[in-house]
Amino acid sequence: MAASLQSANPTLSRTLASTNKSPSFATFRSPFLRFNSTSVASNFKPLVSREASSSFVTRSAAEPQERKTFHGLCYVVGDNIDTDQIIPAEFLTLVPSNPEEYEKLGSYALVGLPASYKERFVQPGEMKTKYSIIIGGENFGCGSSREHAPVCLGAAGAKAVVAQSYARIFFRNSVATGEVYPLDSEVRVCDECKTGDVATVELREGDSILINHTTGKEYKLKPIGDAGPVIDAGGIFAYARKAGMIPSAAA
Repeated sequence: MAASLQSANPTLSRTLASTNKSPSFATFRSPFLRFNSTSVASNFKPLVSREASSSFVTRSAAEPQERKTFHGLCYVVGDNIDTDQIIPAEFLTLVPSNPEEYEKLGSYALVGLPASYKERFVQPGEMKTKYSIIIGGENFGCGSSREHAPVCLGAAGAKAVVAQSYARIFFRNSVATGEVYPLDSEVRVCDECKTGDVATVELREGDSILINHTTGKEYKLKPIGDAGPVIDAGGIFAYARKAGMIPSAAA
């Protein structure tokens, strides 16, 4: 199958070959992941061994995931909210690993939205938002690959984004940084909710839901799968330390 695909698309052969090269934690440095950049052993265990289950989760498959609940006000946006709207380029000089700059970064979350959004996600002069749940449409987080995008939302106080679909890089950055839960809705929730609605997200493996208490409607959310435990831990490095894949920061 792979050979036939490569012959049909020569570019694919280079892509398939590149997937065999895994980056080392020892050589990876990012100011967006808030971790102690002490030396890391290069002989870390892979997230998933060939002999092991395909799940990142180390608990028994029969053991239910602890229910997580996020309750608060919704902030509703539309389709194709790109990273320039989430955090404009002029604020990318802020370094999230610096606590003061991390907090300041949150104050600029979604400041790039057009003037048609009368209610701002973070009020001028404030550092935190009053909206803990962001509801979007299709292709949320499209545009550049800047990790500042999910980081600024988490820094502002958002706990989860519920959207119809995501740009892949935004979803991956949300998981890697552990800042917000990117949750997929099965319907266009953004058309049925309004900014200021009171809502609850109940996150659990297999039966996650969004409850809009203002309208009384409930919406089923798609399972977040193996990304859940990584976000629970606080990001990929925190998860790797917790799982014993790399030394702890105190080691």
